[in-house]
Amino acid sequence: MQDEILLTPWREFPVEDSDPFAPPDEEKWDYILVSNIHEAGSEKEIKRKKFLDELSKKGFTIKKIEDKKLFYGVRAPNHIFRKYQWLLRNPDSRLQKPEDNHEVPVTTRIRLVNFILQNTVTPDREKLRDLMKKKVFEATFPLHEKEEIREFLKEHWARWREIFRQQPIEKIRCYFGEKVALYFAWLGWYTYLLGFAAVAGLVVFVAGITTFHSSQVSKEICEANSTIMCPLCDQKCPFWLLSDTCLYAKVTHMIDNEGTVLFAMFMAIWATVFLELWKRQRATVVTNWDLYRWDEDEEELAMGLINNLQHEPQHYQHSYLRSTILLLLVLLMLALLLGIAHKPRTFSQRENNFTVKIFTFQFFTNFSSLIYVAFFLGRINGHPGNYVRIAGRWRLEECHPSGCITDLFIQMAIIMLLKQTLSNMMEYLVPWAKHQVRRRCRRPKRRRMMLGEEEEAEDPCKRQWLSNYELDEVNIFSLFDEFLEMVIQYSFTTIFVAAFPLAPLLAFCNNLLEIRLDAIKMMRLQRRMVPRKANDIGIWLQVLEAIGILAVIGNGLVIAITSDFIPVQVYKYMYSPCTKGNNTDVDCTTGYINHSLSVFRVQDFEPYTKVPDFARDEIQECRYRDYRNADDYSYTVQFWHIFAARLAFLILFEHVALCVKLIAAWYVPDVPQSVKNQFLDRKHNNLRKELSMMEYSTEV
Repeated sequence: MQDEILLTPWREFPVEDSDPFAPPDEEKWDYILVSNIHEAGSEKEIKRKKFLDELSKKGFTIKKIEDKKLFYGVRAPNHIFRKYQWLLRNPDSRLQKPEDNHEVPVTTRIRLVNFILQNTVTPDREKLRDLMKKKVFEATFPLHEKEEIREFLKEHWARWREIFRQQPIEKIRCYFGEKVALYFAWLGWYTYLLGFAAVAGLVVFVAGITTFHSSQVSKEICEANSTIMCPLCDQKCPFWLLSDTCLYAKVTHMIDNEGTVLFAMFMAIWATVFLELWKRQRATVVTNWDLYRWDEDEEELAMGLINNLQHEPQHYQHSYLRSTILLLLVLLMLALLLGIAHKPRTFSQRENNFTVKIFTFQFFTNFSSLIYVAFFLGRINGHPGNYVRIAGRWRLEECHPSGCITDLFIQMAIIMLLKQTLSNMMEYLVPWAKHQVRRRCRRPKRRRMMLGEEEEAEDPCKRQWLSNYELDEVNIFSLFDEFLEMVIQYSFTTIFVAAFPLAPLLAFCNNLLEIRLDAIKMMRLQRRMVPRKANDIGIWLQVLEAIGILAVIGNGLVIAITSDFIPVQVYKYMYSPCTKGNNTDVDCTTGYINHSLSVFRVQDFEPYTKVPDFARDEIQECRYRDYRNADDYSYTVQFWHIFAARLAFLILFEHVALCVKLIAAWYVPDVPQSVKNQFLDRKHNNLRKELSMMEYSTEV
């Protein structure tokens, strides 16, 4: 009852931007606050009234609707937005008079109102986030409005039938703000250029399939019916024949060939070209939005002054003592303490610090198994007769007999196929299920049937507010999660693409679905996201550039270390029959398999290796993949030749790839000439107008 007395003046005597004679269905509300129904005189009720009183003093119009919860619609006065327009008018349009300002966009209204709500302080020195923690308010959100642009997005963007059509980025910007629009613009551009990488990867994969049965190396493996291999474990594992791995050998050659090297180089160049072209695309887009030189600090200061004339800026801070202490501790906790030395001042800075930490953690979480398989598995386990053992007893795991690149190929296939599919299903089904459950729990069927047409006609806002409240909650890092998912996918697509040429194709198909899943989720299942202004994708661009460098290093290491490409090339040009000069009609890889297997005497096994007695009597020697002498198991000359060739290839590959990346970055300007000329013409016209006005005033 006391709430009604408090709110009555606001509804009966609206402030300047309200029209008391407007029809009910034309009521517009900037934000909704939701609260539980508390007992009269309770602490939570008093705190709620104090917060609403502060909004009232700032000229906000407030409307209350009671259902199972208390809903408060708030609308800001027009003078707030006029101040915003005047303070942040474009420097290039400084000749514009304050009374000439046009109506602010809905996204700006929501962003400014959200800022004021979050920074309004009660007499108890509490802000909205403090009241949310104390359950004074349960939820806050802007409304999905029943307007033409929303219906357009629902019909022409958040539909599966639009999957191959261009996104309406301008409409997305007008409804969700620039930050969301830039995410979808980046995702669309990334998906578009993925199409070219997907085609190249498919060609390389198909070319590998055509040589499935024709590889000399795989033929030798399939025909090695008498080559006995050493056991793969300690506890009475059997000896086995090399020919048992025939199928895996063919699969290995399908992905481990000369085409893979060229494709890895292509993807390194593609990653650079993609980023450079995105910079150009971003410059064009934000210039059309008049945000190329937008200053976040300036906007934050302006909104702070609009909210409170006594507002003081939060200055940048740096403590040398704190930094010194952190540098001393960095050796112990490098990953955790990185970035804490500076206190972030703005939301973007906090988001950037959070992004670097979370991405670093997610990167090592997702890539630890791939890194282990690619560069450590089977390379630190020793050799028969001298295995590296944990606690002196248990042998380390070995690669598949056909090579470690097969294991890497299988893991990448699982990640790009199964993980992405499950991730998309969970990303859509979980919000959908939560929305359905919340909808049925908060508005039971019996309750909905009791709501008659007269009640709905009495208060048209009620249905809209309730339907928005029943949608899934959106937090400030919702867009961060979408970016993180795509950047992790970008990492998989580029860093280990040498082991899985189909990665770009699968990423391309996934992204076609991802765009529509995100659109449907944001338009139909979630509350409206608070629009945020931005003129780039922030710290994610630096993350993508770092991934581009890692892609060069990673693919170079995969080809040099994991793949058999280098050993085969060394054999062809130094040890094969072709080096004799008289056997030009013989395949140069003939004899490679026998040459790459070392001989081990069964009697030299360690005590931990339990070989069956009958096998020990019948088998005197077995073979294993390595380059060691048969007498003392020391490395052969061929091992050092291959080692030198691996190192030389790695250095050459990375230097060539990085040089090409630098050339591509230099060759493709970040800002198109048309954008530069547009700014130049705009400055010229403004200066001409100023000069004309000055001459006119002088004559008068």
